[in-house]
Amino acid sequence: MPREIRITVLPGDGIGPEVTAAAVAVLQAVGQRFGQTFRIEEALIGGAAIDATGQALPPATAEACDRADAVLLGAVGGPKWSDPKAPVRPEQGLLALRKQLNVYANLRPVKPHPATLKHSAIKAEVLQGVDLVVVRELTGGSYFGRKERHADRAVDVCEYSVAEIERVARHAFRLARTRRGKVTSVDKANVLETSRLWRETVSHVHRAEFPDVVLEHQLVDSMAMHLISRPRDYDVVVTENLFGDILTDEAAMLAGSMGLLPSAALGDGPRGLYEPIHGSAPDIAGQGIANPIAAILSVAMLLRHSLSLHREAEAVESAVSAVLAAGESDTAQRARDLGGTATTAALTSAVLAALTAAPSATASAKDTAEAAFPAVELRD
Repeated sequence: MPREIRITVLPGDGIGPEVTAAAVAVLQAVGQRFGQTFRIEEALIGGAAIDATGQALPPATAEACDRADAVLLGAVGGPKWSDPKAPVRPEQGLLALRKQLNVYANLRPVKPHPATLKHSAIKAEVLQGVDLVVVRELTGGSYFGRKERHADRAVDVCEYSVAEIERVARHAFRLARTRRGKVTSVDKANVLETSRLWRETVSHVHRAEFPDVVLEHQLVDSMAMHLISRPRDYDVVVTENLFGDILTDEAAMLAGSMGLLPSAALGDGPRGLYEPIHGSAPDIAGQGIANPIAAILSVAMLLRHSLSLHREAEAVESAVSAVLAAGESDTAQRARDLGGTATTAALTSAVLAALTAAPSATASAKDTAEAAFPAVELRD
């Protein structure tokens, strides 16, 4: 009998509860189709946690994440909690969780689907064949450095150790070995001392441990240009926290929408933190029109990286691919951010239908959606 797999779900703020409900429905459908048992535990984070407890990462949430085999997150933040003088802000909960779980390598794959090429601002011929992964260092740099705020100045310290750079570089090199064997390391070594250390350390790890992988160095400003002009040239891109945050949002232009891109935050063990790269989108929260695809694909990454359920992950990805393909000619099956009219519930049901269409499926898409996350109503 398969063991019970513990998943902690942190819906968060804005559209977070909507897209995580969709993702959990898909996860439960996977369980029913492949005979896996997922135990879902929901907890508070971000603004919702601040409202309920006064803390962005309450102890109960931290404990639930420690018990889990993997953590699925929606999004945090919104105008309600945006006062810069507030003692606690939603984003502090996410940063603290990353640090607690020691998930220092953030994987953000970018592989535009043929059906979405025309929705990108980039020419389709530039996008054909693009398949890259950005590995962003996630627990160091200026996001975690010393911060000061004074009446007439502010300070954010960017600091990296050799050990922090080595471990994320190794992750990038190991990943490249499973792909096309090329790593592009991005820094600002012509100006920043941390970037000089970054370049030296990545080069040392390459020479000593991964000489079979091709390594190139790229300055972040030129990388921002090349990522748009010749994205096919890149395989695995590794960079520090701030640069990675910016470059991956830019890379969303390649896919056509941030609503399509998942991410995985990994450390040395199997447990990871999975979330769509988009934010809480408070302007559309509660309207039932958020694109759930990035959250659903985050479930596929969870299945693959934390649970080693590769067949299950491929099934989710195939179902999403089928829905995106159908949406190319039918606006009713295409998300709003891609110029369609589909609701969150409609897209979720479409993915569930594609996933449960196989003979081994034991429940209808409607039954699966209702059983997986009864606290949230999936409706058109």
